[in-house]
Amino acid sequence: MKTLIVDDEPLARNELAYLLKSCEGITAIVEADSIEEALGMMLQHEIDLIFLDIQLTSESGLTLANKINQLTNPPMIIFATAYDEYAIKAFELNATDYVLKPFELPRIQAAVQKAYASYQKERVPLQVEDKQEYLMTLPIQMDERIYIVRIENIIAIAVDKGTTTVYTTEKEYTANEPLNAYEEKVKGHTFLRVHRSYLLNTKEILEIQPWFNHTFLVTMSNQVKIPVSRHYMKQFKEEVGLI
Repeated sequence: MKTLIVDDEPLARNELAYLLKSCEGITAIVEADSIEEALGMMLQHEIDLIFLDIQLTSESGLTLANKINQLTNPPMIIFATAYDEYAIKAFELNATDYVLKPFELPRIQAAVQKAYASYQKERVPLQVEDKQEYLMTLPIQMDERIYIVRIENIIAIAVDKGTTTVYTTEKEYTANEPLNAYEEKVKGHTFLRVHRSYLLNTKEILEIQPWFNHTFLVTMSNQVKIPVSRHYMKQFKEEVGLI
């Protein structure tokens, strides 16, 4: 989460920034000492979380919170202040948390963890198209068993004479389900159809060699070689950055 600290006291900003660097989910930290500077930072950066002091020089952090709540997709706000009498008002302004000075690492970590859980749930939603969920695992039926394979571990999927082989980083699985069905199930991940018989994970490409009739032969991380047919060449080049 890109985080903005709004406080008119440099020492308070420095202390909070130091503590935030120890918190999971914080990817970047920027600072502001006034409402005007904070609004400017929000124009320059896509802010996910704001630590906001209430008593700013001749200003109130509550004023900024009101402005933020008028945005279409407002960042989360954690009030960080020395005064506890504004807590009710703060939560009326949809505050994620209310942290009192002086700051302590466990309390800051707890506040960030709360915000990060909300961020993961609401700001990075699982993509759903109709009723097709964005799957993280793939069930494969083989030898009268159903194996659950993590999609990120799949290297390639191939079909030959009606038998589909799923190559993973650990082993190979064979199934009778058609390639088109697997292509639909891994939609949204880093997979690309390169041939009527092959579907590959672009993250597992090891080498690309020129092949017949201006096509390519791709070597995957498990040394399986996959041809790219002319029909899929343009899309393949675009996906791997060759255009």
